[in-house]
Amino acid sequence: MRFEPATRYDLQLSIIIPVKDEDQNVAALAEEISNVLHTLSTSWECIWIDDGSTDTTLDELAKINRKDGCHQFISLTRNYGQSAALALGFTSARGQILVTMDGDGQNDPKSIPAMINRLKDEDADMVNGWRIKRKDTFLRKMASYVANSFRNRLTRDHVKDVGCSLRVFRHHCIENIPIFKGMHRFLPTLVRMRGFSKIIEMPVHHRPRKFGETKYGINNRLWVGIADTFAIRWMRSRMTFPEVKSSSLLQEEEKNL
Repeated sequence: MRFEPATRYDLQLSIIIPVKDEDQNVAALAEEISNVLHTLSTSWECIWIDDGSTDTTLDELAKINRKDGCHQFISLTRNYGQSAALALGFTSARGQILVTMDGDGQNDPKSIPAMINRLKDEDADMVNGWRIKRKDTFLRKMASYVANSFRNRLTRDHVKDVGCSLRVFRHHCIENIPIFKGMHRFLPTLVRMRGFSKIIEMPVHHRPRKFGETKYGINNRLWVGIADTFAIRWMRSRMTFPEVKSSSLLQEEEKNL
């Protein structure tokens, strides 16, 4: 079954959450999201992408949907990875503003309203979360630091915490971005490469994981991320943005007004 992309952006906000084997975390996180967003005068949806879970995550998402129709879900036939799940969320979302976050409960939904306000007040393209007090193991924090420093050096970017999944950005910023495994690690850089350069970083609350185990480690995150960085560097070096001096098309359009 192929999922048809959204044909209109008639909501103000879409939250996109990829999940895999998080049956102990999704219900509590959904309730937190509902409690935060139902206090705002904002039309919203939360799209959960079940990325091939082998536990009862899909059953839990169905229960959440029955309880609150603002929560929708998409179930994939197998595990395609976080980038593919996010890309599907991007195309199916109807919100003018998008929010991405992890489904393990470590991102705090209470950070979302302040990030949205910052996006609007400063007319920014993206507000990227910055976990200043990470609740992770020393090894995970060191691996992220090495990968982040290497990534910034090679891509000539300056994102403090590209590994933070909590982001708020305008929907049009990610239209037609290249989709590949590992894309989610370079989202701020890819947005900047599309010409949307006003990216703000904002401190956000980070929480320890209550249930389950992380899906990422050095072998499937650090080394793969470093390899992907070389691809992004090549892509950035080959991109070109032609500037138009004049065009008869513009003149013809003005005549028809």
